[in-house]
Amino acid sequence: MIQTRELFQLTLSVPSVVDLGPTPKGHRRIATVTGGQFQGERLKGIVHAGPGGDWMILRSDGVLNLDVRLTLETDDHQLIFMAYQGVRHGPQEVMERLGRGESVDPKAYYFRMVPTFETSSEKYAWLNKIVCVASGKRDATGPTYQVYEVL
Repeated sequence: MIQTRELFQLTLSVPSVVDLGPTPKGHRRIATVTGGQFQGERLKGIVHAGPGGDWMILRSDGVLNLDVRLTLETDDHQLIFMAYQGVRHGPQEVMERLGRGESVDPKAYYFRMVPTFETSSEKYAWLNKIVCVASGKRDATGPTYQVYEVL
């Protein structure tokens, strides 16, 4: 049986998305992350405004593949590189509502990711050695994720 414990909640500010249109790999969109915050029992802090973003591909089957890279800074000024890949999909009407920036119950769609971390901080070196999973919800201003360490 897999057990988890909450690592933190991550909220990102994503004010705009660049739509590159259909490419050979799918419909490419790139979102710039302009900041955010994270908070949990063992670490908390801010998300740097840049560089950071999400290089998304909307597949022909309606699944959105996420490819995100961020720099986190803890409240004690330690830097952590966070990357995650994930998927978001659901009924067409739900995805259209999300696309318009409407508030949608996160139970109405699937939004999951697998974060990894990289840091030179001795205090947070344990992040380099763990496996995490996360679930998300999408609001008009950006996503919010609940990130869990797999025990």
